[in-house]
Amino acid sequence: MNKLTKLFFSAAILTFCSVSLIGQKKYTKDADHAFDHEQYFSAIELYKKAETRAKRPSDKGRINFKIGDCYRLLLEPRQAETYFKRSLKLKYDKENPEVYLHLADVLRVSSEYKSAQDYYKKYLAVKPKNQHALTGEKACKAAQKWMASPSRHRINNEASLNSDRYDMCASWSDKKYKSFVFSSTREGGNGSKVDPRTGESYFDLWETTRDNNGKWGEPVPLATTINTPDNEGAAVFNAKRTEMFFTRCPTEKKKNLGCTIMHSLRQGKGWKPAKEIGLRPEGADSLSVGHPTLDRSGKVMVFAGDIPGTIGGKDLWVTKFDKKTKKWSRPVNLGPKINTPGDEVFPFLRDNGTLYFSSNGHLGMGGLDIFKAVSSGNNEWTDVENLGYPLNSSSDDHSIIFDRGENERGFFTSNRTGVKGKDDIYSFMLPAITFELECIVKNKETGEVIPGAKIVLTGSDGTVVEKNTDAGGKFLFADNGAKRFINKETNYSVGISKEDFLIGNGQISTVGIETSKKFVQEFFIQPASKDVVIAFPEVRYAFNKAELQIIEGEINSQDSLDFLLATLIENSTIVIELQAHTDCRGGDQYNRELSQRRAQSCVDYLISKGVPAERMVAQGYGEDAPRAGLECEKINTLKTEEEQEAAHQKNRRTQFKVLSFDFKGTNKLGIVAGKEAEAEQFLKDWRKKH
Repeated sequence: MNKLTKLFFSAAILTFCSVSLIGQKKYTKDADHAFDHEQYFSAIELYKKAETRAKRPSDKGRINFKIGDCYRLLLEPRQAETYFKRSLKLKYDKENPEVYLHLADVLRVSSEYKSAQDYYKKYLAVKPKNQHALTGEKACKAAQKWMASPSRHRINNEASLNSDRYDMCASWSDKKYKSFVFSSTREGGNGSKVDPRTGESYFDLWETTRDNNGKWGEPVPLATTINTPDNEGAAVFNAKRTEMFFTRCPTEKKKNLGCTIMHSLRQGKGWKPAKEIGLRPEGADSLSVGHPTLDRSGKVMVFAGDIPGTIGGKDLWVTKFDKKTKKWSRPVNLGPKINTPGDEVFPFLRDNGTLYFSSNGHLGMGGLDIFKAVSSGNNEWTDVENLGYPLNSSSDDHSIIFDRGENERGFFTSNRTGVKGKDDIYSFMLPAITFELECIVKNKETGEVIPGAKIVLTGSDGTVVEKNTDAGGKFLFADNGAKRFINKETNYSVGISKEDFLIGNGQISTVGIETSKKFVQEFFIQPASKDVVIAFPEVRYAFNKAELQIIEGEINSQDSLDFLLATLIENSTIVIELQAHTDCRGGDQYNRELSQRRAQSCVDYLISKGVPAERMVAQGYGEDAPRAGLECEKINTLKTEEEQEAAHQKNRRTQFKVLSFDFKGTNKLGIVAGKEAEAEQFLKDWRKKH
């Protein structure tokens, strides 16, 4: 049992008798009587008076345990923890090991999961098969995982609506989703007397309306045709908002009258006097039913109750309205897929048939957690799922409703850390997954940013966007409200171009990404003016040979030339000079002829891949243009043959430079006819690989 049942299962929506009086035994007896009738606020004061008169440690231990239990049920875990630990110091656990279990429960509600696990283990050492403790220990582990991997929901306390009292159980009261009715103990209601269970006023139903900016107006209590001096709460409306069902818990001195579900019809701007719909068996006035929710037809109701056939503390039940008899059918228990030995309360039926409810019996974070179950047809539900953190917390979370339509936004009630009152109404929303791409374009040689570079973003969904970098060499593709550049489940290629530079490219993918993300990519593009010589991966030749060297598992010069092939396809209008160089050994003329043959070998390979011959000029430079610092006379000064050979190898290089950007090819790839498909596949594989 917990505080939330005050709206229905207790004297905070149920009340019972009052007590007082003298002597430890008398105070203890009266306190126990108040506790048994869920008058926890009154019971605390009586137990404290009894403790001052108690002499035996065993009596003091029991009294501290009962005070702790009162605070536990009033959902004041820190106070409960204090008294449970006092009880342990008095060795009350020897008489009643339940103190371990209850202390573990309040520690879990306080998010002290590791300490809670320790006390669950102590209790299991005494009662190893206790399902509550086994579930509690498992829940501590699950809660820590949920907190480590929270959902994307954003949670906001509706502070302008909440008071310093209990505010809970919102339900839409108009078809435009502008107004809702909620339960509150705030001042100004009809139930102004003090509830002996909580020490506060009784619950009434209040209504508030939000403006176009989402600001809530001043709440107003419903008329006395609905609100009485007793507790009213947990309302629900039919789709037309012409009928209201709600929970009422009548009180009568020295009687336990339980709670019942009431029905009222709209009358103008108000409501007709409410009547009980009769879901409790005859003679079961001390039992409770409440927390009604309706399907879209208004003819199926799910509610919570402890009527005969209940599996646990409070179960969920379903009933159907018979149009002929004008009565609700005999309730049917939703069964063990939904109900547990704990409490299942505060159900909500969404228009799509999904059932939401709160439970402290299923695997949860601490107090009541919000769960959902999918419809399996015939008013049955299955596949119960915890909504996780942050919709759930270690405290009590319940009474979820959704905003208009199927949007992932709505409201729920919680007493989590940060509440304004005892229970507060919170809003939640699931923000859309958005993606951003920030491109930064720089000069590959100097590292300087390049303003005015063109960025072409091409998506696998067929979208193409062209933008230019700003003065800082950047452009941000971001959702600006009017346009979304980067979509879910899409692959994108990014092309960068600028006059006198080779094209740069990259890829991003949003496929399979379930959270918002900002991609940041730097593109270093190669300057390609006529005086710039560009290196690419080393092409190897055997000594005194012009053929491209291929040694399986070690060297593949064709792979090196594929870099240049990709460059020529991506830059379909360039004409290049492909340069080959030798080292300084051998005669000048011989080296010039060897390098020319090597340059031609490279050109021939590229021609075989579809590059037109007129886009390339083979030029052998022999030993005439060694790398700076690797002239022959300097190489000869190196100490070892290994060092000298390595230096000669660096001079035996293949490079290229751009002669012009104005080749007029037969297709967009600058490839000979018939080779387009092959070139496109090559480029796709190349980009994936690199």
